[in-house]
Amino acid sequence: MSTQTQTLELAARATVPVQERAGTRGLTGALAAFAWLGAAAVTRLWPSLDDWPHTEPLLAIELFLCAFALLIAWRTRRSAAAAVAGTGAAQRGWLAAAPWLLALAIGVSVWEIATAKLEWLPRPFFAPPEALIAVFFDDYPRLASSVAHSFGLLAFGYVIGASTGFVVGVSIGWSRAVGYWLHPVLRLVGPLPATAWLPLAFFFFPSSFSASVFLIALASAFPVAVLTWSGVAGVSPAFYDVARTLGARAGFLILRVAIPAALPSVFVGLFMGLGASFSVLIVAEMMGVKAGLGWYLQWAQGWAAYSNMYAGLLVMALMCSGLITLLFRVRDRLLGWQKGLLKW
Repeated sequence: MSTQTQTLELAARATVPVQERAGTRGLTGALAAFAWLGAAAVTRLWPSLDDWPHTEPLLAIELFLCAFALLIAWRTRRSAAAAVAGTGAAQRGWLAAAPWLLALAIGVSVWEIATAKLEWLPRPFFAPPEALIAVFFDDYPRLASSVAHSFGLLAFGYVIGASTGFVVGVSIGWSRAVGYWLHPVLRLVGPLPATAWLPLAFFFFPSSFSASVFLIALASAFPVAVLTWSGVAGVSPAFYDVARTLGARAGFLILRVAIPAALPSVFVGLFMGLGASFSVLIVAEMMGVKAGLGWYLQWAQGWAAYSNMYAGLLVMALMCSGLITLLFRVRDRLLGWQKGLLKW
C-alpha cells in the first residue's frame, strides 16, 4: 500500500469523529432553538400571578437566542466537518456555545415558572427575569455610575500596587543589599490580608477614596512583588554572562535580560493581584465609599431590592471576568511563545 493511500485512509478515519461531533453540536443547536422558543411561549402565553413590567425585552432576548441557536444548527448541517474543524475561532466558539444555549434556555424557563408564573420562591428574595431586566432599564444611571466609580478606583489602586510590587520585586531579585532590608518587611507585612488594615487606613488617610486606593494597592502589590522577585532570581546566570561578554552594563542587564526573562512569573503575579484587588474593592466600598458596586450592593440589600442586588452581582462578575480576560490577552501578545500554558 502506498504512502499516499495510507495518508488518505488516516484522514478519512480522522474525519469521522469530527463529523460526529458536528452532528451532535447541530442537534444540540436545534434543541436549544426549540427550548428558547418554549421559553418565549411561557413568557408570552402563560399569565403571570402579578403584573411584571419589561416582559417585551425578555421576550425579544429569548427570540433572538432562538434565532442564534437555529443559525448554529443550520451552519452545522450545511457543512459538518468544516463547522467543527474550521479555522475560524469565532466559528468554533459558536459551536461550543450550543450546549450552554440549551442549558440556559431550560434554566430561564424554570426560573420564570418558579417565580412569575407560580411564585414558588418567596418574594422579594427571588424575582423573575423581568425584574432583573427592569433594573437595567429603570436604574441604569445609578448602576452605570457605580460601575464607573468602581472601575476608576480599581484601576487607580491596582496600577499603583502592581507598579510598586514590580519595582520591589525587581529590586529584591537583583540586589542583595535591597533584599536584605526589604525581604523581612515583605515577609512580615505581605501575608496579612489587606482588609486587616481597614481601621488604620480609614484613620490615617484623609478620605475614604484614598484609603480604598491604599488597600487595593496593598492587596495587589504583594503577589506581584513575590513573583517578580522569584522570576528575576530564577533567570539563568548564563544569560548575564553572555550579555556581559558583549559589553552590557547593569542597566541593560536589568531592562533587557532580567525583566523579559521574568515576565511569565510577573504575569502570574498580576493575575493573582487582580483577583485580590476585586475582593478588597468590594469590602472597601461597603465600608466607607459613597459610590461603586460594593456600595450599590449594600444599598440594594438595605432597601430589600434584591433584583438590584442580583443585577449588581451580574455586572460585577462581567467586569471582573472581562478585566482578567484582557490581562490574559496582553500576556498572550507579549509572551506568544507561552500562549496556552496558563489557561483562563
